[in-house]
Amino acid sequence: MKALILVGGFGTRLRPLTLSSPKPLVEFCNQAMVLHQIKALKGVGVTEVVLAVNYQPQTMATFLEKQQAELGIKITASQETEPMGTAGPIKLAEKHLNDGEPFFVLNSDVSCAFPFEQMIRFHKERGAEGTLLVTKVEDPSSFGVVLYDEDGRIRSFVEKPKHFVGNRINAGVYLLSPGVFDRIPMRPTSIEKEVFPPMANAGTLFCMELPGFWADVGKPKDYISGTSLFLGNLRATSPESLASGPNFHGNVLIDPTAQIGAGCRIGPDVVIGPRCVVENGVRLVRSTLLPGSRVKSHSWVSSSIIGWDSTVGEWARIENTSVLGEDVTIKNEVYVNGGVILPHKSVSEDISEPRIVM
Repeated sequence: MKALILVGGFGTRLRPLTLSSPKPLVEFCNQAMVLHQIKALKGVGVTEVVLAVNYQPQTMATFLEKQQAELGIKITASQETEPMGTAGPIKLAEKHLNDGEPFFVLNSDVSCAFPFEQMIRFHKERGAEGTLLVTKVEDPSSFGVVLYDEDGRIRSFVEKPKHFVGNRINAGVYLLSPGVFDRIPMRPTSIEKEVFPPMANAGTLFCMELPGFWADVGKPKDYISGTSLFLGNLRATSPESLASGPNFHGNVLIDPTAQIGAGCRIGPDVVIGPRCVVENGVRLVRSTLLPGSRVKSHSWVSSSIIGWDSTVGEWARIENTSVLGEDVTIKNEVYVNGGVILPHKSVSEDISEPRIVM
């Protein structure tokens, strides 16, 4: 069985982190985003994963070579010479994917429990040409809503409805039969607008409701909330992987190589990456420290992402979806409120209102 992960694109929504790394390689809960998906796919017997790439292909290739050896799964790059939309990359990768069996397609921003085994059973039982995962959201007005029958057969799609018609949306995870290749032209194509509606009209497109959490982690705010959901799922499935002790509150994930000082209060919903240093008396809440970053004594970091090899000075305060790019320095006693700070910058004055520091 094979799978395609749509990783193309410049990751503009997750800048400044994607100025230093392709988005699929940005760590999410101490693992490259795309690795969560590849490992889940390998777990259900997928033998080859194809990555649709059009940004920093050499960086991706180096990563793939290493992971292919470590994971024991074939990883192939399918490079786009121009942006091909959400369906074009499927057609472009047909030579890798089409072995006569159904194959998975995933958006690389998606984090969930990946119920691939259930999808395979569901797909076969209904003789589907395509099966989508759908998930429930509180506010469907900014999504495409999926309308379907009790057996999961999709009737129609409603894009960004102004009035309530339903609250199940496309979760960005598909299982497709090979016949779908004939529906996709070799040009930039939208699977949501040009491929799925005719399949629904033909009665061959089904959906399965996603059990558990779902997050699109492609924007800083969603990355932070998605981290909370992921850690909550980790608490339910493998609580031993989370930190415990008097300094940790709620769900906290810490790499074994990180160093934590005395008198800290960490959590809930915190991820501390490899080689990070958290000095004495630090408060961390709903935040991620990417590898090699340091938070000095008595600082406060809340609802923020601290980029690779960045340093937060003593008695500093970082909050409100602030994102520090790679190798950023926040001087002692500086306040950052919603600051988006590009790589290799030093900040010595307060940022009292959300803004970009270039």
